[in-house]
Amino acid sequence: MNRGGLAWGLRLRAARYRFQESLFLLPALVMLGGVLLAFAATSIDNHLGHDADVPLTLAMTSNAATWLVSTVAGAMITTVGVVFSLTVVSLQLASNQFSPRVMRSFIRDRLSQGVIGLLVGTFFYCVLILPSLSGDGTAPAPRVSLTVAVVLTLVTVVGIIIHLDHLARGLQVGNLARAIATEGQDVIAALGRVPAGLREVDPASIPAAESATAVLARRSGWVSQVDLGRLLGAVPPGTTMRLETRVGAYIHEGEALATVWPPLAEAEGIAGAVEIAEMRTMLQDADFAVRQLVDIGLRALSSAINDPTTAVEIILRLGSLLRTVLTAPLPPHALRDDAGRVLIQPWSLDHEEFVAHAFDQLRQSSLDQPEVVAALLRVVRMLISHVRGEGCAERAPALERQMRLILESVQDHPDHHPEDRARLLSIASTDTDPADHTR
Repeated sequence: MNRGGLAWGLRLRAARYRFQESLFLLPALVMLGGVLLAFAATSIDNHLGHDADVPLTLAMTSNAATWLVSTVAGAMITTVGVVFSLTVVSLQLASNQFSPRVMRSFIRDRLSQGVIGLLVGTFFYCVLILPSLSGDGTAPAPRVSLTVAVVLTLVTVVGIIIHLDHLARGLQVGNLARAIATEGQDVIAALGRVPAGLREVDPASIPAAESATAVLARRSGWVSQVDLGRLLGAVPPGTTMRLETRVGAYIHEGEALATVWPPLAEAEGIAGAVEIAEMRTMLQDADFAVRQLVDIGLRALSSAINDPTTAVEIILRLGSLLRTVLTAPLPPHALRDDAGRVLIQPWSLDHEEFVAHAFDQLRQSSLDQPEVVAALLRVVRMLISHVRGEGCAERAPALERQMRLILESVQDHPDHHPEDRARLLSIASTDTDPADHTR
């Protein structure tokens, strides 16, 4: 069991996540495919002969083929620079217009990575088959290699057009917010699953520790993943462990990661079950999706941007995400296995904290924008109705608190016209049109 390092399951998930967010790895694999394809095509032509009549292939003289492939190679490497420039510009626009945290959505875009790889792969292919094209100017060129070069060129050109269209759509705030909310919903769906062999217990039934061993963090960073099964497997039967952090929190080197009782002489395996990453990720952190959406909304409400329509759209997307969060089970605060080991997670976010994280800052920043306040009221009202309809009425008080705070702020705001104030106060009523169809 690799007691001194990170669990292999966490390593694999982290590596896959880094692969998705890398502008190098997928293009490098596609580039390698182009290299291998060049060797394969050249070998086939050498085996069949350059003058072989291969069906569905192009016939051309060596001079013409050399000129064509050389031109394609030059065009590909030039276009790579253009595509990279467009990607960097889109990242800068996303960072300035939305939030630095949403840049990951553009970096991890598979289509962009694939087109970059296709451009570089086609360039390498053309360069590597050029030696096989040289010879007597009137001699036939290798037909398979030449045909593959032309097909790759056509596919790459189509890919560039699709990439430009996809990039333009990706910069639309609606598509960006939808992608973030969808990813957050996927993370939430996996959070409440109790690992096999563990069962939920009441934290109040667990006796407090008289003395405990503190397990310290080995590095500073964001808590990205926790392997609950390995965490409990790292301590002897009958041991109780309290996780002193949570996924999505920042922890400092030397800060307590967990406490264990009865005290242990050696607890190396515990640190290996918690991944601390340099950057915040969404591997197990649904709150990061909320954070990104809120950041976009706050940026839209800032005086520099002043785009209340974007803030309204973000609030609507937050409502969609919270419909899933507020009706889904969250990680239990205490788990026990068959060997009597107990894991306590007191700092895991509950539904009330998700509601606060989603609405507090937007509520505080939107009071001078009546339409944004109206959207907040409608979304909160919708969520109250939704949780009650789904049999989760115990989660409604946190939403009702947000409704109360919004209404009190509206009443106290000095700059609202009396008619605007009356309209906003009326939105809290279920008799009001939820979508404001009168406008």
